[in-house]
Amino acid sequence: MVGATKESSLTLERGLALLQAVAEAESEAPSISELANAIGASRAAVYRLLVPLQARGLVRREGSKVRLGLGVLRLASNVLPQLRMAANPALRELAEKVGATAHLTVADGTEAQAVAVVEPSWTAFHVAYRVGSRHPVHRGAAGKAISHPGEPWVVSAGELQPNAYGVAAPVRGVPGLRASVGVVALEKLDADVIGPHVVRAAEEVAAALK
Repeated sequence: MVGATKESSLTLERGLALLQAVAEAESEAPSISELANAIGASRAAVYRLLVPLQARGLVRREGSKVRLGLGVLRLASNVLPQLRMAANPALRELAEKVGATAHLTVADGTEAQAVAVVEPSWTAFHVAYRVGSRHPVHRGAAGKAISHPGEPWVVSAGELQPNAYGVAAPVRGVPGLRASVGVVALEKLDADVIGPHVVRAAEEVAAALK
């Protein structure tokens, strides 16, 4: 039983490695030989591993070439809602505590995208920040926190919107996720006061995603 469990685990690991190799290949459609080299397996093993991936629509074969299948898109479409659901409690607490619009932003290539936004309920006015908003990953507090995760928090002023101020902290410790939690307001924010709250919210989001 232990041997069978170990073998199943190794097969799963190799299958995931193969799927990742297809996704990260330099060519648009890597060959069976290229995939075998990438995961350190024989061509025969690659053919075997492709069978369940094809059955679930995660890859498709075109002769000796392999491409990602539409099943990957279906999986990906569920990622953002799950991120939003996990982040919302921490963002709600942060928005109400500091009286500013709170957001979770993730890196998508060279851009940063807001995937969850919570506005405070008690302020007379606040920034209307739309889910799906994008900007260069090196601009604004949210993007800079992703690009320079060594800082506990990052501040910005007027970089994305005139007279808008932001404080953001990186989300750490979630494999494969480059993200930040931040707040944005129409008045200058005291980073020394708000920064620790933002860091705490980022830690809570990371814990919810693990």
